[in-house]
Amino acid sequence: MKKKVTLQEAVGLPLAHDITEIRPGEFKGVAFKRGYVVQEKDLDHLRRLGKLNLYILSVEDDEYHEDEAVEILAKALCGKNVGWRGTPSEGKLTLVALTDGLFKVDVRTLMQFNMAGEVMCATRHTNTVVKKGQQVAGTRAIPLTIKKDVVERAAAVAEKAGGVLTVKELKRQKVGVVITGNEVFHGVIQDKFEPIIRKKAAELGSEVFQVRFAPDNVDLIADAVRGLIEDGAEVIVTTGGMSVDPDDLTRTGIREAGAEEILYGSPVLPGAMFLVSRIGKVPIIGVPACGLHYEATVFDLMFPRVLAGEKISREDLAALGHGAMCLHCKTCRFPECSFGSAGEWVSEI
Repeated sequence: MKKKVTLQEAVGLPLAHDITEIRPGEFKGVAFKRGYVVQEKDLDHLRRLGKLNLYILSVEDDEYHEDEAVEILAKALCGKNVGWRGTPSEGKLTLVALTDGLFKVDVRTLMQFNMAGEVMCATRHTNTVVKKGQQVAGTRAIPLTIKKDVVERAAAVAEKAGGVLTVKELKRQKVGVVITGNEVFHGVIQDKFEPIIRKKAAELGSEVFQVRFAPDNVDLIADAVRGLIEDGAEVIVTTGGMSVDPDDLTRTGIREAGAEEILYGSPVLPGAMFLVSRIGKVPIIGVPACGLHYEATVFDLMFPRVLAGEKISREDLAALGHGAMCLHCKTCRFPECSFGSAGEWVSEI
């Protein structure tokens, strides 16, 4: 509701409309925006603009001003390692990562939050690797004044979930690599997988501490895997031997080494012949041959999640299908593209 008041009476109240300032030859534009809360320090400025009275917005007892409302929303949305930058402006806040890590969105709860009406939150894709200070989401109260019950209902949805947005820190892991294949083991061709895995591990804050080579032999592949675990590997990556050729025995070797719950195959292109498993607490990742030829594959989608301590399930892999077709752009822009943009299993609401 719009109400006319004196300047002094306007202190602490939001303006009902923009106030324009004109300085000939210097400036013409908005000096005070609609919704701005007038402060004592503004009165002289307003008098210079010829204002003796103002139209202010009357906020009813059952309403919040947009800036007050968005702080309530942000507090409810932000889980571990997510906060906001600056102060509310026009009912908006920018939400940022408070540490490097893996950005996670509770997609189901986010949808319920956005169904409350007159509030919103837009986010980056879940399972995105982010840096400290990087924007991960934005939220706002949409009208200038908003009913308290709308804000409180939306906030309650987020609070019940313990925060909709979180950032999981990526653990610094000792990565062991097993490179399989007769042609590499016997020196017929030079291995090109090791530098790729080293680079990707380093970019995520981990290190390849040991590399072992094995021919296409089940027992020797199993020995290489077990040997890495005995030497302290916290994650094991195997390369090669993931297709259906008779000599592709890496999967069998991983099973022989004692792997449990082997998940083979993913709805990702490139990366359909992907494997994930574990031996005790040590995750095992089987990278298909496409990892040699493409900048981004299923490995780039799942490796950060493993380093964040997640135990990958069949549902996690199945959820990758929506958005997991690489377009093979001439210049790869991953992760700033649609590849792997879903990756979150959402049960029916």
